[in-house]
Amino acid sequence: MLRKGDLTQGGIITTLLQFTLPMLAGSLLQQCYNIADTLIVGQCIGANALAAVGSAYTLMVFLISILLGLSMGSGTVFSLQYGAGDLSALRRSIYVSLLLIGTVTILLNVAVFLWLDPILQWLQVPYDIYSLMRNYLWIIFWGIVFTFLYNFYAALLRAVGDSVTPLWFLAVSVVLNIGLDLFLILVLDQGIEGAAVATVIAQGTAASGILLYTYKTRPELRLHREDMCFDRSSLREITSFSTLTCVQQSVMNFGILMVQGLVNSFGTVVMAAFAAAVKIDSFAYMPVQEFGNAFSTFIAQNFGARKGDRIRRGVRSAFLITIVFSLIISLLVFFFAKPLMLIFVRPDEAEILRIGTEYLRIEGAFYLGIGILFLLYGYYRAIRMPGMSGVLSILSLGTRVVLSYWLASIPTIGVTGIWWSIPIGWFLADLAGIAYYHYRKYAVSRT
Repeated sequence: MLRKGDLTQGGIITTLLQFTLPMLAGSLLQQCYNIADTLIVGQCIGANALAAVGSAYTLMVFLISILLGLSMGSGTVFSLQYGAGDLSALRRSIYVSLLLIGTVTILLNVAVFLWLDPILQWLQVPYDIYSLMRNYLWIIFWGIVFTFLYNFYAALLRAVGDSVTPLWFLAVSVVLNIGLDLFLILVLDQGIEGAAVATVIAQGTAASGILLYTYKTRPELRLHREDMCFDRSSLREITSFSTLTCVQQSVMNFGILMVQGLVNSFGTVVMAAFAAAVKIDSFAYMPVQEFGNAFSTFIAQNFGARKGDRIRRGVRSAFLITIVFSLIISLLVFFFAKPLMLIFVRPDEAEILRIGTEYLRIEGAFYLGIGILFLLYGYYRAIRMPGMSGVLSILSLGTRVVLSYWLASIPTIGVTGIWWSIPIGWFLADLAGIAYYHYRKYAVSRT
């Protein structure tokens, strides 16, 4: 009998796309939190506030990536256990994972508040936007616990094949976020602090909603007294997957954070251009990112069910879909780079527009690289090799950081070198990941 959320049966392409679409919609809505802040701040407050929010976003993503990585790693374990039909082990893993990630969340929250100023100084935040960025982050990080709860339960529901429910709660919170942004900034004139408050309230709404829904409507996921035991085998598996996925996400975003610090050294104009362009960037390749996450759940469930042929066919289909979509998006971003920048930047900000357009036409032409990389991340997590995902992250981001600092130091290249370093890092990691995939196939065929 077909279980609810079972990805081990049915047409592969249809199953993948049906599972991906709600995740994609949810991710688009997730981006709306920051897009709403960026759009309203950039158009209504000005370039300094735009630079502050954009730079703050990079720091937020790095810190939150720790929690997201832990949740994603746990989600892989949940998918494997669900695919194998072991619901008792699944519930024990949920309990252990909640304790583990909850503890990390508390420690992270404390650390952020203690070391916020040293972090901002390390990022080389210009004096003219320092206070704006600090005020924004101080409020935002009061909502870290909400970020943990939403991402944990979203990962849990997606792991058991429900990618729709997280979307609904996120949709409500996004509408609330935008409404509060407009009210607090335009009506109450609370500036950048108002944008932060709006985001925290909206995140709290999403977290509360998805927690209550899971408890009330999914009895097979509801924890009972016998499930609340510190099972050592569950702890080892959760820790293994969560830690390695966390390291992958953290390394990836730490590299981005280092690049942000280099961008900041070029001044407020470059910061503002980068802030706007990165928002467009994240929207553009978001579909392939979510497809990679859906692909990972698909592979994990089928790996747990020991369906090797279905995994191989899924890999071929996923790569074909990613290649076609990535090429289409690259063409659109390349030709419409300036109109896209004008969504966030006033027409009279000519230098910001020029720099942002240059970034999009260089980096955006190579989305195929990041699309394939997301598939490789998801694949290796799903087959119980999260360490390989970490290796690919280190290779991609390490290349980006080293090249960025080297090329940017050459006067004739400058900030343009940062833009070129990004796709180069993607493609080097792609080559390594694909080469290892074929090596494993060859090694298995020889045994």
